[in-house]
Amino acid sequence: MDTLTRDALTVLQPGFTGTTAPGWLLRRLGEGLHSVGLFGRNIASPEQLAALTAQLRAECEDVLVAIDEEGGDVTRLEVRTGSSFPGNLALGAVDDTALTRAVARELGRRLAACGVNLNWAPSADVNSDPDNPVIGVRSFGADPHLVARHTAAYVEGLQAAGVAACTKHFPGHGDTAVDSHHDLPRIDADLTTLYARELVPFRAAVAAGTKAVMSAHILLPALDAALPATLSPAALHGLLRGPVTEGGLGFDGLIVTDGMEMRAIAGTYGIERGSVMAITAGADAICVGGGLADEETVLRLRDALVAAVRGGELAEERLADAAARVRALARWTAGAGAGAGAGAGAAQEGTAPAPAPEVGLTAARRALRVTAAAGYVPVDGPVYVAAFTPLANIAVGDETPWGVGAELARLVPGTETGTYGAAEADVEQVLRAAAGRRIVAVVRDVHRHPWMARMLGTLLAARPETVVVEMGLNQAPPSGALHIATHGAARVCGLAAAEVIAGA
Repeated sequence: MDTLTRDALTVLQPGFTGTTAPGWLLRRLGEGLHSVGLFGRNIASPEQLAALTAQLRAECEDVLVAIDEEGGDVTRLEVRTGSSFPGNLALGAVDDTALTRAVARELGRRLAACGVNLNWAPSADVNSDPDNPVIGVRSFGADPHLVARHTAAYVEGLQAAGVAACTKHFPGHGDTAVDSHHDLPRIDADLTTLYARELVPFRAAVAAGTKAVMSAHILLPALDAALPATLSPAALHGLLRGPVTEGGLGFDGLIVTDGMEMRAIAGTYGIERGSVMAITAGADAICVGGGLADEETVLRLRDALVAAVRGGELAEERLADAAARVRALARWTAGAGAGAGAGAGAAQEGTAPAPAPEVGLTAARRALRVTAAAGYVPVDGPVYVAAFTPLANIAVGDETPWGVGAELARLVPGTETGTYGAAEADVEQVLRAAAGRRIVAVVRDVHRHPWMARMLGTLLAARPETVVVEMGLNQAPPSGALHIATHGAARVCGLAAAEVIAGA
């Protein structure tokens, strides 16, 4: 196969369906494809995942195996059980960078043990808009400097385990009121605000040695009035790659796009044209496969890139440079496979980090903020858990269980759970189901959902002894006889809250 076609395959990061690699994917790895993206649908167990990545490496020894494993609400390794690690907001609430580094190192250790070597994490977004529908608890917080120090710690911890970090979503997705999975968000901040807020964590990530940065499908008119960051030379070549002396970030690693099938790109440009524009703008790797996961997509994008070079729309040397960056990161991960990554700890000496299986639960416990009203009486028997459940955003998905019910039932046998969405917002139904038992109301971003706030208020008026657990962004004032803010809905966050409720 000619060099141009190999390079076009090399810059793609496609997904696929199934828990074993399909024949077409293995063939394309032999033809130049150098990256594969994994999602929850590809993972059944650590043993199966290790066998899958071994299957991929039999075709391409230094293949980049990427995953969207943030921990917390966004987990692929534990998509069916909930994560053993709290997410970024919980870590930011603790504000102990050594803990964040240790959590990321243990997460990286588990990924590396399964053969995964590129993580599309951490989120370095500053959650400056608490009504943001897509970031929320995926952010370390609303303070740029707090987000910066934890982003750097996360990058160091992950890469100490030999797993490349991909810091996202550049230049910052935290001030958006729109989810880019559905439409193109617009941020009207001026450049002064951008430099003082959004870019602070990305500068810290670059200084910490992040191997990759993921672009966001967001429009920042102050930077580029016409094109979203993923397609903007001003954002990628100018700002991210540009020299520090001229206001750039001086980043020299791999630039990966967010999923090109997201409506912000696919709905306006189409994935073929969008992919050509992204590589032209300075991106090096095209992430596609969250929704489009077949050979036809890979061939369409490969052929679009080749045609763009032959038609003069895309410079051949730009495509070659992008492919070279992909291969360079692949070489780094191959050398870091024994744990000899950049960062702190034993990994610098070429040994894998020691397992720290309890670090996630430790972090979740430390992240709790518990407020007891005067006269609060601890739970002394089975309770009824009423989980008020909003629609999940696409990044989180609706496959992953959350809440405190399952964990509380283990600690307090006889505990039952009912789930209530906006359509079932009937407090009388909750009271009937509780049948006199103490109620634990579990909410998620109650400040963003008027139906949830109304239901909670009515419930507390009827049953003021109710325990309230907020598992999203903790913006509303504490309410209930006992209020627990977990700063995330990971399984360990639910366990930590259940321990407090049960007096364990």
